[in-house]
Amino acid sequence: MNRSKTFNRSDEDVCNILCMEHVNVTVPDQSLATYFYVNGLGFTRDPYIDFGPFNVWINVGNQQFHLPTKDPQVIRGHVGVVVPDLDELESRLSRIGSRLENTSFSYERSGNTINVTCPWGNLIKCHTPGKFGNMSLGIPYVEFTVPEGTCPGIARFYEHVFSCSTTVNKSSLNKSSCSVEIGKEQSLRFRESSESVTYDGHHIAIYVVNFSAPHTYLNDNGLITEESDAHQYRFQTIIDPENGKELFDIEHEVRSLYHPMYERNLVNRNAAQTFFNYRQGRDAFVP
Repeated sequence: MNRSKTFNRSDEDVCNILCMEHVNVTVPDQSLATYFYVNGLGFTRDPYIDFGPFNVWINVGNQQFHLPTKDPQVIRGHVGVVVPDLDELESRLSRIGSRLENTSFSYERSGNTINVTCPWGNLIKCHTPGKFGNMSLGIPYVEFTVPEGTCPGIARFYEHVFSCSTTVNKSSLNKSSCSVEIGKEQSLRFRESSESVTYDGHHIAIYVVNFSAPHTYLNDNGLITEESDAHQYRFQTIIDPENGKELFDIEHEVRSLYHPMYERNLVNRNAAQTFFNYRQGRDAFVP
């Protein structure tokens, strides 16, 4: 047995936030949203849950977009997604443009990324596989634009409350960015900006291993906004644990591993499969 090898065992550690499951933004038109996310981006409408006129769930690998019907919400920042093939994505986007005239829809390719703006202004950055571990279809991160000077405190919050590994970097413009590691291949990103945008209520959902300790801290500091049920609670405001200063608002739907939807198998179609090039046995997306 070889005992002479040494490794940095902390490289394999996973923080208390095991995964980010969905991003929730409201949309005013379900038909248009489905057209954009399914026909354009190539994702899959969930065939089992909330299949109706008041909400649509869009499967993206092991993650989802939730799109309830209401006035549009716009994320302050962008959502990063991984797609199997950028050329196929670009081709689909070129075909849907005529129906999305007079909306905010646009797209632009830059190397291994396509920046897509949804009909209501949400920016989605589409990446090729290989940059985020083994993910070939999914949502590896959400990046939020936050006020100047808040990134160090945001990092302290996730370290203290959720036992996360974080990285804070400072740019040449004296503005910081922060990355909060989630599970094996996801992260929450925060980037400082002088721009100020009003929070409109969009949210993310996360699963945590230690469900009670974050709740205790959040409850003691008056941050719990909803006691949903035995498996879920919500909070909105990120504070600096050093001084209690409020830093940024983004609602977190916090779920335990006993939540009935944890590790739910999501159906994903092969977006390259069409009536004109159909090949039997290739309807489902296989990573």
